[in-house]
Amino acid sequence: MIEKYLIGTYTRRISKGVYQLELDTDNQKLQNLTFVGSAIDPTYVAESSRKRIYAITKVKDDKGGVTGGFHEWDGNRDDFPLKPIDTVHDQETSPAYIAVDEARRLVFTANYHAGIVCTYKIGEDGTISLADRVMDKGTLGFRAEQQDGPHPHFVNLTPDNRVVAVDLGVDKVYLYDLNDAGKLTPHSELQMEDGYGPRHIAFDQKKHVAYLVGELSSNLAVLDYDSTKGELKVRTISSTIPDDWTEHNGAAAVRVSKDGRFVYVSNRGNNSIAVFSSDDNGDVQLVQRISTEGDFPRDFNFSDDESFVICLNQNSDNATLYTRDAESGKLTMIQKDFAVPEGVSILRKK
Repeated sequence: MIEKYLIGTYTRRISKGVYQLELDTDNQKLQNLTFVGSAIDPTYVAESSRKRIYAITKVKDDKGGVTGGFHEWDGNRDDFPLKPIDTVHDQETSPAYIAVDEARRLVFTANYHAGIVCTYKIGEDGTISLADRVMDKGTLGFRAEQQDGPHPHFVNLTPDNRVVAVDLGVDKVYLYDLNDAGKLTPHSELQMEDGYGPRHIAFDQKKHVAYLVGELSSNLAVLDYDSTKGELKVRTISSTIPDDWTEHNGAAAVRVSKDGRFVYVSNRGNNSIAVFSSDDNGDVQLVQRISTEGDFPRDFNFSDDESFVICLNQNSDNATLYTRDAESGKLTMIQKDFAVPEGVSILRKK
């Protein structure tokens, strides 16, 4: 079986924009990297149920925003590069994350450098228009160089359809209520310990927990999530790197298996994926740390049945393929050095 994935990239050296990657599950190999659409630094991409691709982009004067709705596409057409339906560059710099709200037909962006979270309304024709713009608030963080003010790094929906925004700069996680028009209303916030550097978050709805990665601290926090009150609370914090690791590391992506039994975190610097088991209550324990066979793994993702994991190494321009044991959660590398230019994010196509 052939599965297809969208790849977001930087375009600082050799990449041209958004790519598609294939996974041949029968032969257990990555193949056929294909150029999809031209853009400047489309580091993260999202896809709507109408097969429209939305990408973070910027223009030459460094203003940023969203390139929206690369035309409805099932992944099989070959008239590349695809042309965007709409482009809105109304932010001071390029955002850091993008997500789609299918029910309310919205696009969300988190802008690390500008300190803002934006929502955009999707029109019937695929065009997008700004719905709301919220600036995070906070004082200087513990690490002056990286925490000189608000730096939202992630925004998406909670399982109960609130909006969660993760801010590395002020060590906070914000929860917002959201209406159909895309207006955000602050609901609650969680203050993490100084220097935690929140980057990405993943929820387990059945266990009522969330897993929060700290980029600056290289930690994984288990958070209790009270959906009735709309509040997060820290339960435990675990390291994603070896105790004797002294070089730089920045923890990056976090993914949870569908059965909720395992949590995975990528480490940039240690260049590894840390695998944690998760018990019935959501408490975690490290079970493996495996090399990504490259430099600076920003993102990784599961195959459809979660038998495989694909990891992107940004600085070494390669992807690595692993098989995944569903019982132990452990990964086994089966392919490395598959060329992917400046890969940042990987999204399984719908």
